[in-house]
Amino acid sequence: IARKATPGQFVHLRCLNSTEPLLRRPFSFHKLNHNNFEILYKVKGLGTNLLAKKQKGDKIDVLGPLGNGFDIQQTNRPTNQQTILVAGGMGVAPLLALAERLADRKEIVVLLGAKSKDSILCARDFSKLGAKVQIATDDGSRGHKGFVTDLLNTVLQSTVNNQQSTIYACGPKPMLKEIAHITFPNPIFVQGSLEENMACGVGACLGCAIKTKAGYKRVCKDGPVFNLREIKW
Repeated sequence: IARKATPGQFVHLRCLNSTEPLLRRPFSFHKLNHNNFEILYKVKGLGTNLLAKKQKGDKIDVLGPLGNGFDIQQTNRPTNQQTILVAGGMGVAPLLALAERLADRKEIVVLLGAKSKDSILCARDFSKLGAKVQIATDDGSRGHKGFVTDLLNTVLQSTVNNQQSTIYACGPKPMLKEIAHITFPNPIFVQGSLEENMACGVGACLGCAIKTKAGYKRVCKDGPVFNLREIKW
């Protein structure tokens, strides 16, 4: 799985070998190398509570890699443009693996959004990769007080030839929608990984369909990474 995976793809885990919970849980690749991978998750419901109780040596049923990841090559795009990664909360999960793959880029800016300073994730990991990290918190306990999209606006306004910038994002739908709004109608390359509840994870059940300008698309099969301006918000 690790050898075949690319940033933005995901694995579908069966948290317990029983009918409860019935459905698998999707998790993005958080760290990737040729031999193994890591996931990052928040203990929130039954599935993640079961995962948190797993011990070293326990076996987990895994399907993957699934879905389509970020377009890193970006055909016909300049290779020296500014690359911006925008994460809202747990949306940081797939972006660290992406930052590892993009470490040779001329300039990487990482914008992290969280409710408070205690909720900020992976800032040090991104810094170790040479990225310039900026932080926004809802309560102002660290960095900019406000939304992470405020930081994105500032970065784009201060960047010469910002239309050549590349933006990769993951987080809540309102954040992704705002990024699509901020970048319209400039020809900025902007991709986002959608967070969506999934059932089968392989495109058969149509339970994670979203509306795009090209019709309905399945987040698990056609995504989870999409051009944010192609989604009908």
